[in-house]
Amino acid sequence: MKRICSLLLALAILLSLCACKKLPESSESILYAMDTQMDFRLYGDDDGAAAQSLGDLIAGLELELSATDNRSDLSMLNRLGSSTNADILALLRAAQTLSARTDGALDPTIYPLVKLWGFTADAYRIPREEELESTLKLVGLSRVHLYDDHVELDEDTMLDFGALAKGYAADLCRAELEKRQLTGILSLGGNIQTVGEKPDKTPWTIGVQDPDDPAAYVVTLAVEGTRAVVTSGDYQRYFEYDGTRYCHIFDPATGCPVQGELRSVTVVAESGLLADGLSTALFVMGYDKGEALWRESDDFECIWLFSDGSVRLTQGLEQAASGCAFTVVRR
Repeated sequence: MKRICSLLLALAILLSLCACKKLPESSESILYAMDTQMDFRLYGDDDGAAAQSLGDLIAGLELELSATDNRSDLSMLNRLGSSTNADILALLRAAQTLSARTDGALDPTIYPLVKLWGFTADAYRIPREEELESTLKLVGLSRVHLYDDHVELDEDTMLDFGALAKGYAADLCRAELEKRQLTGILSLGGNIQTVGEKPDKTPWTIGVQDPDDPAAYVVTLAVEGTRAVVTSGDYQRYFEYDGTRYCHIFDPATGCPVQGELRSVTVVAESGLLADGLSTALFVMGYDKGEALWRESDDFECIWLFSDGSVRLTQGLEQAASGCAFTVVRR
C-alpha cells in the first residue's frame, strides 16, 4: 500500500511540474534583404543566436543571387557567361523542373525583359515592338547549358531568380531552425514559412493580402505545422501608363507583364521553393491552366483572387480558410 501511495505521489508531482512548465517565449527580429522586409518570430531563441544565423544566411544568399548587385555571383554569371556556384546550380535545376511542369511559365532567363521594361532601375517604360522582339530572342532555358559542376549561358543571356530566391532562402532557414529544434514563423516579403507547431498548439494564422488595401486581408488561413505560403500578385510592384497597370511578373511567351483576370495567386506547399516558383507560374498561366495543373498534382494547394473580387481555393484549404465567401475547387 505504501508503495502504491508513493507512486501516486510521484506521479502527482510529475504532473504538477509538467503543468507548471513555461512555454517558450517568442522573439521578433526584422531584416531588410532581397529588396524586401523580412520578419522572424522564433520560439525558444532566448539568446538571439538563431535569428542572427538566419540573418547571416539570407545576407550571404543575397550576395550570391542578387541580379542587380554587381558584386554577386549571379551578376558575374550574367556578365561572364559561366559559374560554378552551388546555389545557382541548385536553383537552375529547380527552374528547369518547374519550367517543364508549367509549360514554360516559369523562366529565369527573363532578366533582359525586366531590364527592358525598366524594373531593375525603377525607370519604367513601354518598349517599342522591335525592341521587344529582339529581346525575346535572348529568353529561353534552351540558352542555359547546365552541367554537373557548372553552368554556361549563351551570349547576352541573363538570369533573374526573383521568382525562386526567397523560397529557396525559406527552405534553408527552415532547415536551420529544425537543426536547432526551434519553431517559428518567417515572413520573407510575400513568402511566409512556418516551422513546426506553435508552443500553445494553436494554428499559425496567415492572411492573404487584399490587393487594394495593404492593411487588410481577403482570406485568413489557419495553418498547421510546417508549411510555405507564398503569394504573387499584380499589386506588389507595378507602374501605370494611360490607365493600364504593368506589373513585375512577366509572361516569357509574350515578353510583357501579365495582364488578365487574376489579381493574385497564393500557393501552399511543404517546400518554400516550390511554393515560390508555382505562385509566379500560376499567375502567368491564368486560372484555367493553373487549375488543370493543380488537378494533376498532389504537392500544393492554391488560392486565386480575381479582378471582380471573387475568390477560389482548392479543396485542401477549405477547412483552413475564413474571412470571405469563396468557391471551393474540387477534384
